[in-house]
Amino acid sequence: MARRGRSQSNGKTAVVDERLPTPLYHQIYLVLRDKIVAGVFAANDIVPGEQEVVRQFGVSRITAKRALDELAASGFVVRERGRGTRVSGRPEVKPIRAGVEGLLENLIDMGLKTEVSLLAFEYLPAPPDVARALQLAPGAMVQHALRRRSIGGEPFSYLTTYVPEKIGRTYSRRDLANRPLLGLLERSGVRIGSAEQVISATVADPQVAAALQVEIASPLLRITRIVLDQDGRPVEYIVGLYRPDRYQYRMKLDRIQERNRNSWSPAA
Repeated sequence: MARRGRSQSNGKTAVVDERLPTPLYHQIYLVLRDKIVAGVFAANDIVPGEQEVVRQFGVSRITAKRALDELAASGFVVRERGRGTRVSGRPEVKPIRAGVEGLLENLIDMGLKTEVSLLAFEYLPAPPDVARALQLAPGAMVQHALRRRSIGGEPFSYLTTYVPEKIGRTYSRRDLANRPLLGLLERSGVRIGSAEQVISATVADPQVAAALQVEIASPLLRITRIVLDQDGRPVEYIVGLYRPDRYQYRMKLDRIQERNRNSWSPAA
């Protein structure tokens, strides 16, 4: 049976469901955490206390206390006796914003403005999907890397990249730890021409959750991209997983009016 309560901040109904495998206190924690991340509660704002959480969500006092204790343990709030629970004054981490316009230039620029942790660097036979994406023979060797990007010390992306071995041999582990991959490809003589990408959603497995400092099964933005040179040959295959609270994808649309229908189209 779902338990319902009234949200004090915006009048909407907040719902937790005791049928889910996630404990009720953790569901409440996630609701309040997301409000803080979204800016509904700003730094030093007072968030609902135990009695208000009990009223909003229809849970016990013990459940409410555990939810607020977890919020405090995660650093989102500070609990003070007699003064309530307030949002901590941690510096705001503004999300990275990327757009379709000037895609490749934006990617290089983002690489220069963020910090990278190189988690893996190796050569291995291309998995079947990677071989197809890079138009390589089955089992052909590729350079494989795992990188985590952060801004202001806060992780926001987990990147898995594959590059044909011949190109990968032109840069070192140290190079990749200090320079954007697209810049290294261009340094090797590759002339970047275009990219094909697909945007979807997924959830964090244990390895990714640990790297991005999120809960297991947290929602993530998934971007799969194939980078092509000016002759249309694939030179990089990348799967990027992004925290949606720290990465936003922007697209400008033009309104197209036709005789029988109206539609939206990406702006030129």
